[in-house]
Amino acid sequence: MLHRNLEQNATASAVRRTRQARRKGRRAGFTLVEMLVVLAIIGSIVGLVGPRVLNYLSESKVKTAQIQMENLASALDLFYLDAGRYPSTEEGLSALVQRPAGVSSWSGPYLKSAGVPKDPWGHAYLYRAPGQSGPYDVGSMGPEGREGSAGALSRAAKEK
Repeated sequence: MLHRNLEQNATASAVRRTRQARRKGRRAGFTLVEMLVVLAIIGSIVGLVGPRVLNYLSESKVKTAQIQMENLASALDLFYLDAGRYPSTEEGLSALVQRPAGVSSWSGPYLKSAGVPKDPWGHAYLYRAPGQSGPYDVGSMGPEGREGSAGALSRAAKEK
């Protein structure tokens, strides 16, 4: 009888431990509702912050293009001081890094980089001499990659 009582007590405590382990296992995870609430919060944060970050990125590309066009304009002015003229449209901006034919007093390269930089969207800068409102025009096709598009930028030289 004593042996039987010990057996029943051992069996009962094993059953209790199994039930407690099952209850702990159920409590250890997250419910579907909790997961959906967390996902909704993360989604709303991304929805609010994402457009602002993308806007800052596009604004920074426009500012970068404007600064690069100012640098190109400065290099063109240095070319003018040395050669007495601006590069022709055919010579283009590459005249700032390689001596064009027929220019004897070239003191370049006038740009720090080895070549003419591309705009922040990966397109070549536009150059026209004479320009529409000055001796030259320097421009970027903008994010759309088309001349005259809504996002296109330009810088015209002031008359000397």
